[in-house]
Amino acid sequence: MSSSVQSLIDYGNNGLIVDIECHLSNNLPNIVIVGFVSKAVDEARERVRGAFASSGIEMPRRRITINLAPADIPKASSSFDLAIAAAIIQAGRHTSSKKSQAETSDDSTARRFTKQEAVMGELGLDGAVRAVRGIIGKIIAGRSRGITTFYIPAANLPQASLVPDVTLVPLVSLRELYGYLTQAESDPELVRIATGAGSIISNSSSANNPSGTSEPTLSLSDVIGQQQAKRALEIAAAGGHNVLLNGPPGTGKSMLARALPSILPELTTEEMLEVTHLHSLASKEYDRLICSRPFRSPHHSASHIAVVGGGSVLRPGEISLAHRGVLFFDELPEFNRSTIEALRQPLEDRRITIARASERLEFPADFILIATANPCPCGYYGTTMATRSCECAPAAIQRYRAKLSGPILDRIDLYSDVHEVDHAVLLGGANSDAKAEDEAIKDRIKAARGIQARRYGSPMLNASMTNRDVTKYAKVTAEAKELLDTAARSLDMSARAYMRTVKVARTIADLADSKQIELPHITEALQYRSRNFQT
Repeated sequence: MSSSVQSLIDYGNNGLIVDIECHLSNNLPNIVIVGFVSKAVDEARERVRGAFASSGIEMPRRRITINLAPADIPKASSSFDLAIAAAIIQAGRHTSSKKSQAETSDDSTARRFTKQEAVMGELGLDGAVRAVRGIIGKIIAGRSRGITTFYIPAANLPQASLVPDVTLVPLVSLRELYGYLTQAESDPELVRIATGAGSIISNSSSANNPSGTSEPTLSLSDVIGQQQAKRALEIAAAGGHNVLLNGPPGTGKSMLARALPSILPELTTEEMLEVTHLHSLASKEYDRLICSRPFRSPHHSASHIAVVGGGSVLRPGEISLAHRGVLFFDELPEFNRSTIEALRQPLEDRRITIARASERLEFPADFILIATANPCPCGYYGTTMATRSCECAPAAIQRYRAKLSGPILDRIDLYSDVHEVDHAVLLGGANSDAKAEDEAIKDRIKAARGIQARRYGSPMLNASMTNRDVTKYAKVTAEAKELLDTAARSLDMSARAYMRTVKVARTIADLADSKQIELPHITEALQYRSRNFQT
């Protein structure tokens, strides 16, 4: 007797349908799993055996062959355990070992899974159904292929509830699924949860603060002075632009970067779905929701794979985990050059492609890059501090600055110097107007993003405009264009830098609620194209 149950597997940021086929034959009792499976999938044999025994379910005393199709795609997930068990139950039509064969000979009431249903979950030896990785991507992939009902671990329900227009059946144990399929239990019907556009999202602290993300604890008002840098962050938040803060140690560069999330708008439901899914792929916290914008701050000693993504099983790295949030590179020149150069594609395309000999996957990477740098290895080149003079050799300074290539610097929209702060003002007390100014900044950013949403008919920001979009939507006045052309020749701008300057000017105009890019907007945008980090 044969049966088939549908499940899903991670495949990059998406998922693929896998048919779990079970065939029983009259040979020596054994379980064989085929279909290009990894050790984690092959070990499902023992987990299924243990779960059956602990749940009081009799395993068919036959040779059980499990095939995971398509067989040419590698499968390395424990999420097939529950589907394998369901396929065996369907094929064997067996019930609890406590019932006699005569009592269970009639299979007319037994249920079978349809093509509109899919099963996912890992089994424990005690029969418990455990959470699995990447549940959101699996459900979205299944929904796009006509699957409407998903049998999932109960622990995955908070994340799965984000996906609209599907029916979820949360399971705690294998016994629940067995009773539903065989109607052997007094109440075999399972609880079904129909999701919709207004799916409930938990706002508990545990949901808002998953591992790897943090709630903003700083605001711009906590940083004394640095008005130019604060203005640069406001423009970055409004248009999604990248920022490089350059200055000596101790002037507040890191504080400014960590204050950026405090002025970013809240995640929409669709963005929560994207971000939670990516973090589920990379971590084991399958029951957490991410309701605040990610702030990722990898150390400069982080490996290339940790930042970019990859590994033996391709997983998203810090670049993708910062999607819809902020990626902070403190002391950018201290990172490996290969890691810095890997930023080229995501800064341009808002996604990262990971190619290996066996497969090629893409992950989204739409983030705001905030980077800091010192003017030299010791950090004090060009400062006015009388007691701290730079002792770096010119060659050392050149090597330090050369770690940032022209293509990378071209992709940074806003450069801002961060200067020393007068010690006399540091303990001057909080400014009574500071909090009000923070709220005013948030209001301007919200309004500017609203203008962009109406302009593009989508949540796209100015930084993501294509050259065609710039030509269509920039609306630069003749006077402003003349100044931009003159400055481009004087500063020897590349075509990319020229277009990025226009995008920044468009954001400045949106903050001022101006339909056209006028002379003051271009003037301010050019101010942030300063390349002080380069010699």
